[in-house]
Amino acid sequence: MARAPQIRIPATYMRGGTSKGVFFRLQDLPERCQVPGEARDKLFMRVIGGPDPYAAHIDGMGGATSSTSKCVILSKSSQPDHDVDYLYGQVSIDKPFVDWSGNCGNLSTGAGAFAIHAGLVDPSRIPENGTCVVRIWQANIQKTIIAHVPVSNGQVQETGDFELDGVTFPAAEIVLEFLDPSDDGEEGGSMFPTGSLVDVLDIPGIGTLKATMISAGIPTVFVNAEDIGYQGTELREDINGNAEALARLEAIRVAGALRMGLIKTAEEALTRQHTPKVAFVSRPKTYAASSGKAIDAGEVDLLVRALSMGKLHHAMMGTCAVAIGTAAAVPGTLVNLAAGGGEREAVRFGHPSGTLRVGAEARQVEGQWTVTKAIMSRSARILMEGWVRVPEDAF
Repeated sequence: MARAPQIRIPATYMRGGTSKGVFFRLQDLPERCQVPGEARDKLFMRVIGGPDPYAAHIDGMGGATSSTSKCVILSKSSQPDHDVDYLYGQVSIDKPFVDWSGNCGNLSTGAGAFAIHAGLVDPSRIPENGTCVVRIWQANIQKTIIAHVPVSNGQVQETGDFELDGVTFPAAEIVLEFLDPSDDGEEGGSMFPTGSLVDVLDIPGIGTLKATMISAGIPTVFVNAEDIGYQGTELREDINGNAEALARLEAIRVAGALRMGLIKTAEEALTRQHTPKVAFVSRPKTYAASSGKAIDAGEVDLLVRALSMGKLHHAMMGTCAVAIGTAAAVPGTLVNLAAGGGEREAVRFGHPSGTLRVGAEARQVEGQWTVTKAIMSRSARILMEGWVRVPEDAF
């Protein structure tokens, strides 16, 4: 019996920030996958290796974590004054779907670098030596990201001495600017969808909790660590092996998603795992990061732990860092209070792998808080390039 052959598709396997994913140019995808739909979703699931009941992604490019189960499509931009359109898909590990509801801030770094590598940026805009400013249209959330990518001898400079906690080796620094990052296109219609800086959530099986719910970078539900029995110093192994703890945090996420208007029923959360995020915050404490590195309480303004796709993240999602920086800049939010309160334009927070600094410019306009820009530094590096192979009948 004849079997379908494998086909090969040009692809680049790339690290961006503390994530990695498979990057494609839109024009290189099979024709039926160049448009949104079932064929594209099936292709990306097969590329990553899911859904996988073994939660290992042995038969694909994924790494069976939310940080490594990602695909990216880039193309020349359809928007004025932008270089590229960037579309991001979060591939579920154990369920047959791809979540297109949000951005990946970490892979936004890779998008800027890949745009140059892939010939999607006008050569006249790339200096021989210096910094190339790549204007990215984030197609998932309809927002602009500016990537300041270092260039050496006309090529992206990938090596350097910039150290990013959660990444093993140093690399070249890429500065990202997230312009107008509040997700005002969501049903809530504002940076704080409920209209309040702090709400009280009634969570089935848990009771009531104070929460700050913000749509900036990515919709995020923040709660106080101590209110749910944590210190804010927890590492992945403290939570990810505890099914009861994960279920409790998911219940908080679902309650927040309902209150923010992101879903209409709790059941919808099963197919919207990427957003919103849930995170817990606390005042600074001394702790040991996952690498063993000592983080002194005096080094940070606050501690944050965040979950992605149902698991505690090993470091911090870039989009969630935007939410942290933005919420910290607004006096009275739980994030701001954990950082000591008051007005602030930047915070350094502790996460499981170390620390990260993020800045945000927030202001009140006619009684409504808005953020004009959030800034952070990441790095990116190509790990492998060539072709990814998938069975022809897989999509």
